[in-house]
Amino acid sequence: MKRITKIVLTGGPAAGKTTLISQILREFKPEDGWRVITIPETATELISGFGIRPFGGCMSMLAFQDFVVADQIHKEKLALKAAQVVPEENILILYDRALMDDKAYISDEDFVQVLSRADGRTEAEVLAGYDAVIHLVTCAKGAEFAYNLGNAARTESLDQAREMDDRTLRAWSGHPNLQVIDNSVNFEDKINRAMRAIYRIVGREAQSSRKRKYLIEMPDVRTLSGKYNGLALDMMQTYLVSAQPDVERRVRQQKNGDDYLYFYTEKHVMPDGNNWSTEKPISGKEYVRFLMEGDSGLHSVRKTKYRLVWQEKRLEIDVYPFDAEKAVLFVYSDEEIPLPPEIRVIREVTGDLRYKNRQLARVQQL
Repeated sequence: MKRITKIVLTGGPAAGKTTLISQILREFKPEDGWRVITIPETATELISGFGIRPFGGCMSMLAFQDFVVADQIHKEKLALKAAQVVPEENILILYDRALMDDKAYISDEDFVQVLSRADGRTEAEVLAGYDAVIHLVTCAKGAEFAYNLGNAARTESLDQAREMDDRTLRAWSGHPNLQVIDNSVNFEDKINRAMRAIYRIVGREAQSSRKRKYLIEMPDVRTLSGKYNGLALDMMQTYLVSAQPDVERRVRQQKNGDDYLYFYTEKHVMPDGNNWSTEKPISGKEYVRFLMEGDSGLHSVRKTKYRLVWQEKRLEIDVYPFDAEKAVLFVYSDEEIPLPPEIRVIREVTGDLRYKNRQLARVQQL
């Protein structure tokens, strides 16, 4: 029987929705019985694809919202139909903003009329159509330094971003399962908290965010995979040239079942050491275009990642084509755990820069 979970990701400008979607796509895989269906942000698609916009004399904001709501409803219906067709039993539908977001841009009275013209539903009926709402607070509240990272074309000021965050939160305030993720620690912690919320919503135990790294002797990965229900994922990470010395750019290709996923990442190196990374899924064509910007001084890092479950904890073993004798083990656990007897540790390398992917792209050796 199909189990469909519908989660809205919302929040003010520069909140981290795109990075969160990338993380969800990495963790909820077809190999584990999951299918993630994403519904892109409708207003952005209409502005960039159709050329209609609620400014520049094109049309009023109210008229624009009629377009947005109608298109959003159409895509949401298609997503539900697709959920019934795909072979996986566990379906996660992600909405990059959804119907109630449109209420943040017009008056309450106008929004009621827009819904009435679209399909006649009330706000309560719209809210009941989503299982949960995760509101990511804009970086303009508490992480102002990162507000424009990864998006030099952002047009809203800090004050405007804060106002839109407030209006968006108010629009969704009637949902019984609304969760707010703020900027109280750092961006990595913010995404980890959001992921833990996702796991709770779908009824799964959240993966530990604590990660330890070990250099190990090359194990018999086929035996390990068979014994511990392992999965093999082929990946390739390519570093790109950057005009900014404090920005590291890279793209990644990742095998996902019979298909491939592609991601673009920017890592901003901050003076205080609190680095800030943003990531977004990209298309295959975009990935190929980015490869043209590859840093010729660095190799692409190819590896096969074996994911295992041991004592209800996640283990990952990265095997690289340039070393037949050693591999790298990642242990995700909040406490010390004994390792499988087949794994022989050479030493712990958590935090060791020699085993970061960028250094491996330079030296191609463990």
